[in-house]
Amino acid sequence: MFHYTKETDKSVEQAVTSLEDRLKEAKFGVLWDFDIEQTLKDKGFEFDQSYRVLEVCNPNAAKEALEKNVMVGYFLPCKMVVYDDQGTTKLGFPKPTALISMLDDDSLEDFARDVENQLIKAVDESV
Repeated sequence: MFHYTKETDKSVEQAVTSLEDRLKEAKFGVLWDFDIEQTLKDKGFEFDQSYRVLEVCNPNAAKEALEKNVMVGYFLPCKMVVYDDQGTTKLGFPKPTALISMLDDDSLEDFARDVENQLIKAVDESV
């Protein structure tokens, strides 16, 4: 599967706050918090599903990855989603291992797995 997703009893807002705290502990910063529901409403479109996209980055990891292969920039920053799915809040992200595999660069496999494990831990501790 190309993504990792977990469910929580928390509201979307609570899950976002919890996820941001866990990411900070792992030295990931939230560069952007895109509220899709509000943005669409602001543009005149009805969309009644709470859906947030967080773009997150660990600057040290990003630098290391880009020094190994500049094509990694196509996958940066990491995207994480928190959304309401028919009354259930879900948190997830596309797996870095799945994305990196598209580059056919074996030197990045361990790196991607390490980043993925950090993101999994942040999600697991946020639910």
